[in-house]
Amino acid sequence: MLLRIHPDTPDPRRIHGVVEILRQGGIIIYPTDTVYAIGCDIFHQKAIERIARIKKIDPNKAHFSFVCYDLSHLSDYTKPLDNNIFKMLKRNLPGPFTFILEANNEVPKRFRKNKKTVGIRVPENNIAREIVRQLGHPILSTSLIAEDDVLEYYTDPELIHEKYIKLVDLVIDGGMGGIEPSTVIDCSRDEWEVIREGLGEIQ
Repeated sequence: MLLRIHPDTPDPRRIHGVVEILRQGGIIIYPTDTVYAIGCDIFHQKAIERIARIKKIDPNKAHFSFVCYDLSHLSDYTKPLDNNIFKMLKRNLPGPFTFILEANNEVPKRFRKNKKTVGIRVPENNIAREIVRQLGHPILSTSLIAEDDVLEYYTDPELIHEKYIKLVDLVIDGGMGGIEPSTVIDCSRDEWEVIREGLGEIQ
């Protein structure tokens, strides 16, 4: 199903419908402030395994991120942050960044099986953040990567829908997406480090 949601003023009823799909273990493709992403409720193991199969990756080794509504979710899923790190996050979020932080015991065990960190996103995208707000906890996020050189598969929701209609439960049309992923910053060590240059420039 392809569902059009206005990117600036998302219809709460449509967002509610998306949230119900996630609560039932569904998989969605949704816009962020960078590229379109594929995701699910972080507490649905079978949905996570489905995403791993779609992307042809081992779910125990995958680098999935959590999309949060704001920084209030950090203490729920990460260990206490250094004050300077917290200030950096506050300056740059919402924004096109993925911050790698130390995970605490509230992160589902499947994500902590082979690593002790979690990627955190607070995208500057009203659709993604409203989904999380209504759901009440983060959703899983992994970039939708095209298998060929057809750039539109990253950006055009109608073409994304054509390609993934049989693999996911819903594609959200929130307008044309970007082609550059988030900047990834590892904050799990003593000194933070940019490990992937992307759209965001750290402030």
